[in-house]
Amino acid sequence: MKQLRTHLDERGFLQLVEEATQKEGYKLVALYDYDQVVAVTGFMPMITLYNGRFIWVCDLVTDSRLRSNGYGEILLTYVQNWAKENGFDLVSLSSGLQRTDAHRFYEEKMDYDKVSYVFLKRI
Repeated sequence: MKQLRTHLDERGFLQLVEEATQKEGYKLVALYDYDQVVAVTGFMPMITLYNGRFIWVCDLVTDSRLRSNGYGEILLTYVQNWAKENGFDLVSLSSGLQRTDAHRFYEEKMDYDKVSYVFLKRI
């Protein structure tokens, strides 16, 4: 996760995961190859007027040394299956503009549609 969320130290990461888990139903899932974590995802159920009831993928990252081995596909498929099993029919996520390889993965490999831009203003 440190490769994706470089701004967080371990303490801040653990605090946010604990709060998100308790208040938002956040789930953190790791994929192991033997005893090594190779990829992680964090997701949570949400409700908005735009999407209705859906799953938001907050985090998805594969160890940078191990990309293109199918780990991201395994985890994102896991999230999609979890969504179906729990009565959700939509999975959504955002991805940084600079992450063109990730965009190709979402659109071409995982069949996601690009439907919007996400805007952010720091206050």
